Amino acid sequence: MCGIAGYIAKDKQTLDPEILDRLRDALGHRGPDGDGRYVKGPVGFIQTRLAIIDLDTGDQPLYHENGSALIANGEIYNYIELRNSLCEASFKTRSDSETALRLYARSNIDGFDQLRGMYAFAIHDVIENQVVLCRDPFGIKQLYYVETPEFFAFASEAQALVAAGLVGREVREDARSELLQVQFTTGSDMIFDGIKRLLPGETIVLKNGRIIDRRRRQVLSDAGVVGNNLESALADWDRVFEESVRLHQRSDVDYAMFLSGGVDSASLLGMMDRLNERPVTAYTAAFEASSVHDEREIAREVAKACNANHVEIMFSERDFWTLLPEVAAKMDDPVADYAILPTYKLAAEAARDFKVVLCGEGGDELFGGYGRYRSVMRPLLLGGRVMRSKGTFDKIDVLHPGILEGWRDGIAASESRENRGKRSRLAVAQAVDCSDWLPNDLLIKLDRMLMAHGLEGRTPFLDPKVAEFAYHLPDRLKVRKGVGKFLLRSWLERCLPMAQPFAKKRGFTVPVGEWIAGQGKRLGPLVANQAGILEIAEPAQVEKLFNTVGKREGAACWHLLFYALWHQTNVLGHAPAEDVFETLAP
Repeated sequence: MCGIAGYIAKDKQTLDPEILDRLRDALGHRGPDGDGRYVKGPVGFIQTRLAIIDLDTGDQPLYHENGSALIANGEIYNYIELRNSLCEASFKTRSDSETALRLYARSNIDGFDQLRGMYAFAIHDVIENQVVLCRDPFGIKQLYYVETPEFFAFASEAQALVAAGLVGREVREDARSELLQVQFTTGSDMIFDGIKRLLPGETIVLKNGRIIDRRRRQVLSDAGVVGNNLESALADWDRVFEESVRLHQRSDVDYAMFLSGGVDSASLLGMMDRLNERPVTAYTAAFEASSVHDEREIAREVAKACNANHVEIMFSERDFWTLLPEVAAKMDDPVADYAILPTYKLAAEAARDFKVVLCGEGGDELFGGYGRYRSVMRPLLLGGRVMRSKGTFDKIDVLHPGILEGWRDGIAASESRENRGKRSRLAVAQAVDCSDWLPNDLLIKLDRMLMAHGLEGRTPFLDPKVAEFAYHLPDRLKVRKGVGKFLLRSWLERCLPMAQPFAKKRGFTVPVGEWIAGQGKRLGPLVANQAGILEIAEPAQVEKLFNTVGKREGAACWHLLFYALWHQTNVLGHAPAEDVFETLAP
């Protein structure tokens, strides 16, 4: 797990080594265990390393005997199997990342389809005089790039490209509209004008700093349903899940996991308990007394049944006000998901004793867990509705006219693109979420919040073999009688009944609405007069909104507060202060 970046000068331009220095410095938090550099002609790479596998010989760049070089961020979980299949190759290290370099040497970019893992990597092919960039098919690891007439540059975090002086901080209005309405942004163009995301599963090939080829690996195929019998499906799932968790536990350092009390993380802990001789350490976020659902009791029961070392981390209202500015600053690719806050604190605590945690992201998307999926499955006449047809600021009159124009265009484009083959309405909705919501909300959140503390997050549900099994289940094994994740719940009920898998799903909630309402009169004027907010809203309307915080108003206030702080730190470049109020103070 690392931070990577690179710079490729075009035509007669030369490579300025100071640019590599600035990229390295901006990504230092991602790799506290060392850094590496590669320069050959107009091509320069840097890597900052968090050592997880091959602690002794895994420093990067990694080299092929033909002179080609690789830098990588992430983990290749099936590297042992790949090494065995590449027995003719003379591996120089025990690094999992070297398998990508060897596959490329043997099969060019087609070889990347064999990889199981989370990764973003770059290869300088000195034989063909080209650079190859590749990202894993779920988009667990991010990679951003800038292309100009003078150069092509890339980095694990967009802020590194900004910090290196390679691109400005101008906000794209359409991306801002998406962020305000749905809390994340879609597509290849991120919110900063001029910075693009390498898409999940995408590989690009560059010559002389120009893209000459672009391919994309899909993990959700268009094939119809596979399997029909519950009992056989449960047996198959047990086998597939055990293999994925076993692979995701490959590490030369100790690992832990995040336990929310929900179905996904309880399933993960149950399988980890099966595969580990020693007790697993499980971290759970807890909240001060409030009206939100707290899953501590279920998490305790699950941890006890699995003989886990259970660590409860209290997230308080004081944490909310003090941590939010630095959290917003870390979210260079902004996600207004309040789960970023407890995730950040959990990561800080886990990083004291571990370098790796396993997490449950992906279970809802692959097994049909969200309530919005059940709405999509129903005909419109019977209460069904289009997913994300409404936004946070609908019927809330606070923004300037036209600010939200076209906010749903990116989602609509994804719906059109994914509605193909023999997919059911549920399968289309799942594919849409895997296209944008998963990589551009949940996985950005996981990456930034954990890597801010030098902690690696692994997601066993987001594995090609898991997706091949789960996505193609018949709808009735995903959703039955209004209950999502039916197969996964059925498996958990047999393996770990104290997890109460068929209890009503309450979701993971942080009481931000309550906390904002309690400080609304003080907070309103501060938010209203921020530069980023003045561009989009009337100050008087913003203050009024913060003075009357109900459930719907609370979500709008949260989005405005997050955007104000994000704009302060990521657009204006101001350092976060001691708390929200000092950061927003004139």
